[in-house]
Amino acid sequence: YALRYKTWPLSPPPPPPPDPTEPFHTAEAVARWGVDYVVLTSVDRDDLPDGGASHFARTVEFIKLRKPSLLVECLVSDFRGDTAAVEELAGSGLDVYAHNVETVRRLQGVVRDPRAGFDQSLAVLAHAKACNPRLFTKSSLMLGLGEDEDEVIEAMRELRGAGVDVLTLGQYLRPTERHLSVVEYVPQERFDWYRERGEEMGFRYVASGPLVRSSYRAGEFFLSRMVRDGRDGGGAGADA
Repeated sequence: YALRYKTWPLSPPPPPPPDPTEPFHTAEAVARWGVDYVVLTSVDRDDLPDGGASHFARTVEFIKLRKPSLLVECLVSDFRGDTAAVEELAGSGLDVYAHNVETVRRLQGVVRDPRAGFDQSLAVLAHAKACNPRLFTKSSLMLGLGEDEDEVIEAMRELRGAGVDVLTLGQYLRPTERHLSVVEYVPQERFDWYRERGEEMGFRYVASGPLVRSSYRAGEFFLSRMVRDGRDGGGAGADA
């Protein structure tokens, strides 16, 4: 697993600029679905000056105007560490700010884009919380990439130290032959052990299992209740 790809694919052409009507149309569509929790995400838009933060923020604002009771989570990039971009999204009315560190500190350069990094991701998550203490923050780790238990526990401690409320841990699965190989299939017992350690560290919620993903249906159900309780009790930091 020396490279994220065995062979580097050709660079695709730059994507078109965001559709300025998309936030409005997204809000209208989501409101008609009858759901009470929605996750917004996108491909990375490093071609945009703010990484797409303003587009996310406008979408959240339109959703909240259309249906104030609907809870919104945004799973976003690190916006290259741009604090202004983080602030814009954190102040948009968002309920859950999600950004994934993906793997332990040692494997960051192997697994993630070279422009990303563990410290930059921690700083983004901490800044989102500092901008809006009522915001719930969330991150995720993929296991089975060659990390050891001590590295996972240290990553969890650092995430909790950055104020992260919710953590998901899942098994890395190789999407294509050009992606990193799976080093280990982590047993359920170890996932359970990580969940117990995370709860001891003070995470508000930990979802941990081979099939768990960042946007995890059972986790969204729990988050819905937690966010609503947090609103009544003073926000994400009420009992942190």
